[in-house]
Amino acid sequence: MKTNNSQLAERLNVLLSDYQIFYQNLRNMHWNVKGSQFFMLHEKYEELYNEAAATVDEIAERILMIGGKPLHTFADYLKTAGLKEAGYVSDGKEGIELVLENSRYLLKSFKEILELAEGDEGTSALMSDLIGSTEKRIWMLGSCLG
Repeated sequence: MKTNNSQLAERLNVLLSDYQIFYQNLRNMHWNVKGSQFFMLHEKYEELYNEAAATVDEIAERILMIGGKPLHTFADYLKTAGLKEAGYVSDGKEGIELVLENSRYLLKSFKEILELAEGDEGTSALMSDLIGSTEKRIWMLGSCLG
């Protein structure tokens, strides 16, 4: 089955929107974390939001490569995303649980896009890479929670 680029670009724009919300949720927790895990989580959230920023760029560029136009306003992201903005999060355990929940949501999206991208090796490779790194993040965060 040949990939429908306009349908794929539309789905990638949903993922782009979700990833922008994920990024901002990570920034929220990086700025606001408090407690005994502050140093570890402050650093981890920064690592994760830097990775998320790079992924946002990769998704947007992939949309362009297949002939689409990436969304670029926060109004569009909020309207399109399935992920929700987190409120104020300062508790370490609550933050880890939120990142874990967001990561599971994104993993499901990657798998759906991978299926939709059949025949599009570039998008398939990107989704495969994201699946691998997200599965590892889910495992690590789950281990952190015990």
